[in-house]
Amino acid sequence: MKAALLIIAFISVSSFVSKREFIRNNYKEIAKTVNSLKTTWKATTYDRDFKPLLGAILDDIVSLPEKKFKLKNNDLPESYDPRDKYPKCESLNEVRDQANCGSCWAFGGVEAMSDRICIHSGQKLQTRVSAQNLLACCTSCGFGCDGGLPSSTWRYWQNTGITTGDLYGDNKTCQPYFLPPCDHHIEGSHGACPPTVDTPECKTDCSDGNKKEYSSELTYGENAYSISGENNIMQEIYENGPVEGSFLVYEDFVTYKSGVYQHVTGEYLGGHAIKILGWGVEDGVKYWLCVNSWNEEWGDKGFFKIKRGSNESGIENNAYAGMPKL
Repeated sequence: MKAALLIIAFISVSSFVSKREFIRNNYKEIAKTVNSLKTTWKATTYDRDFKPLLGAILDDIVSLPEKKFKLKNNDLPESYDPRDKYPKCESLNEVRDQANCGSCWAFGGVEAMSDRICIHSGQKLQTRVSAQNLLACCTSCGFGCDGGLPSSTWRYWQNTGITTGDLYGDNKTCQPYFLPPCDHHIEGSHGACPPTVDTPECKTDCSDGNKKEYSSELTYGENAYSISGENNIMQEIYENGPVEGSFLVYEDFVTYKSGVYQHVTGEYLGGHAIKILGWGVEDGVKYWLCVNSWNEEWGDKGFFKIKRGSNESGIENNAYAGMPKL
């Protein structure tokens, strides 16, 4: 019996090593291809499976009213970064980590909500909206760690409210995230990501050791709406703050290191939600400035740029937002 268990364990470890080696070699070849093409961005090699992190359901069945603007070509600046305009809003500089849970749909939303609370409070409120609470309690949003609808996060914020919560281990908010940061890079400082993750249980009280009252920590949105198209999304960000965006992820995206991403090689992996922070131009190429939720060791310290104006990977199809109720 012991011998049989040892054989099974050996096979399991060997399979894991083989899979990891396969992933590493695959991304190594993709990064080599990208860098050889001398395109608008640089790639690096990662050795983990990113597919479980891609939890945005892009066939969105929740209908939100669409917000449109009447624009002129010179209405907006060539580049815009809200961190310059709102230097006291700490959340604008924060990079969160969803760990090995497919909760990107929740992170993209609560990160933008947190920014908007600070911006529309005159940079006075440093509130963080909880990805944990949204992920666990919004049953209408989808399937927790197995994916969800980005639009539903904003409708839920409006109708039900989301409590405060920040990074793992934070005791200043009601419900901090249940998983610690983990390595999305070959040589990280956080430790290995767990192989599988279950959606946490919905709780209507604050975390252990936290004296805050759940009901008093709830944040709400005044409304919820969608925005599509380059100019509409730019105007919304400029007037009201970052938005939640989503796009199609191909294998080459996860090798991103710097520059302006555009898809050049690799297979489709899944839908991903992120926060669109601002925009700019680099070497004549227009881009969206975005924040990912794979910690600061991925990409450009957790941030990335993606080509703007051509609906790269569907990034301009739908963005979502709402105004905070203060």
